[in-house]
Amino acid sequence: MSLHLNFNSRLGVVLGWLALEVVSMADTNLTEAARWLEKAPVAPLFVIPETRAAWETRRNEVRTQLGQLLGKLPPRPRLPRVEVRSREDRGEYVVESFQFDNEAGAVVPGQVLIPSRRTGKAPAILYCHWHGGEYDKGKMELFRKEHTPEEPGPALARRGYVVLAIDAYCFGERSGKGPGGPGEKGGAEELTASKFNLWVGRTLWGMIVRDDLMALDYLASRPDVDAGRIGVTGISMGATRTWWLMAMDDRPQAGVAVCCLTRYQDLIRNQGLKYHGIYYFVPGLLNHFDTEAVVALAAPRPLLFLSGEQDAGSPPEGIRTIEAVVKRAYRLYDREADFQSRIYPGVGHEYTPDMWQRMLNWMGTYLQQP
Repeated sequence: MSLHLNFNSRLGVVLGWLALEVVSMADTNLTEAARWLEKAPVAPLFVIPETRAAWETRRNEVRTQLGQLLGKLPPRPRLPRVEVRSREDRGEYVVESFQFDNEAGAVVPGQVLIPSRRTGKAPAILYCHWHGGEYDKGKMELFRKEHTPEEPGPALARRGYVVLAIDAYCFGERSGKGPGGPGEKGGAEELTASKFNLWVGRTLWGMIVRDDLMALDYLASRPDVDAGRIGVTGISMGATRTWWLMAMDDRPQAGVAVCCLTRYQDLIRNQGLKYHGIYYFVPGLLNHFDTEAVVALAAPRPLLFLSGEQDAGSPPEGIRTIEAVVKRAYRLYDREADFQSRIYPGVGHEYTPDMWQRMLNWMGTYLQQP
């Protein structure tokens, strides 16, 4: 009897030790990112309600929550006070340089291209420039084709759109205008601007979106623009600005976002936080929901995403999750075809000719006809 008990006791110890080893081995197989996520208060998958009425209630709640997460943003004036700095006739279009005070300590320079041959009010595009560490460019991306198959501004103006772009914080004419003074530019300026905003209870991303909303206010108020036919588009940071604007404001009637459809939990799991700058991180967002909740707010307005399968900053599995959730929101309006997302095999963080043509076709379909 004692030998049997002793054997059972030893067997129990051995089995317990083996169980601990299995747990230890499984734990060893977890990435550091998975361990961090496992212990973090991350929200579960966002669920679209079954009815349109329930969704619209939830939609308002999400938009309100997003506004709170962006921080204590300064009140936005009803319309920005715009100063036209110059006007140049370039034949097919006229270029106006302008600026407005964002009433938060910064002057926002911009440019607007106005088609020369137009009758009545024209459709318009708010063009959001990218990041790419090219702090010296900003809005002047309108006239460059290093990252787009054509120069975006002239190409869209020739197709009849009024096209407007502004410099985001730290970019273009705003480089060296941050709280660190004129001697601080580039990533250092962006980091300082982020620190400043966090200290006063808001985010740099919130301030970027606020400026974009002021640009939208101005664009919609122009007498040469049909405010019911405004689209928004951009690549990379410009894409993220695009879908946030579609989420936060109902006036853009169509959007095309190229690259940067990033689901944040999947970015973390893929150890990809390094692919995005500090400017766009919103404290506490994952306590409430992930990207799919933000993108869903665009429904039922036409929204197109074009992504590269090999873009490390936007893991494809995250894109698929976003697609599945957002389609349910569009389905509530019987508008499933107005949300599309395409992942290009073998393509990285780039704007291909096919993407460009699809953007033009999308805007033409939804904005060209009154």
